[in-house]
Amino acid sequence: MNTMTLWHITPWEFAALAAAALLVGFSKTAVSGANTVSLAIFAAVLPTRASTGVLLPILIVGDVLAVLTYRRHAHWPTLWKLFPAVAAGVVVGTLFLVWADDAMVRTSIGAILLLMAGVTVWRRRKAEAAQTDEEPDSVATRTGRIKARSYGVLGGFTTMVANAGGPVMSMYLLSAGFRKLGFLGTSAFFFLIVNVSKVPFSVGLGLIDGHSLLLDAALAAFVLPGALIGKWAVDRINQRLFERLVIAATILGGLQLLLR
Repeated sequence: MNTMTLWHITPWEFAALAAAALLVGFSKTAVSGANTVSLAIFAAVLPTRASTGVLLPILIVGDVLAVLTYRRHAHWPTLWKLFPAVAAGVVVGTLFLVWADDAMVRTSIGAILLLMAGVTVWRRRKAEAAQTDEEPDSVATRTGRIKARSYGVLGGFTTMVANAGGPVMSMYLLSAGFRKLGFLGTSAFFFLIVNVSKVPFSVGLGLIDGHSLLLDAALAAFVLPGALIGKWAVDRINQRLFERLVIAATILGGLQLLLR
């Protein structure tokens, strides 16, 4: 097992992980996709494979806080369309982790994130400038269903191999026309369900055990203040700035993975 314990890291490394945990809370309640920075910090402090096992429970804590905050704004028709494709992506990601090395994981995820960001920017420039508060209808058409399945498989794959599904799903929800609160509520339930479902796979791969959970217990306390800061900030971010921040966080995360 290649997991980590509290006594394997220095105080400075713990401080970096604590800051990353705080950012997880912020990303879950404010700018989804910003936790790609947390992913990069965890991967820099810990071995890449071990970092995914340590980070997953931290993400689940953030997901619970996000669901408690935005549970009334979830769009369930979209979620039901996504889950089967995501499940397939998680299985593919698990098989990929069996034989892929760290460099291959980083390169694959970074390339996918940059591709999704580019496609989203292109699609939004073609879309009408005016947006409404109507319910998203992207899953009602054949094209919408194909898009949901494609993003779902990519989201499941990236979230399994590197906990990097946030940016992929952020790009999907933006392209589907979700407004800010609907975006946050839908992604909150999506990632809570998906991340909890990943736990048995991570345990089976040896990425989570009692030692890693001890480190998680010490870091989890930093997620709550991050979530509270995010809840305060999201009410002060307009829709256009919100979308730009999500796309910028995705691009930053992709570049960090490719350039490491």
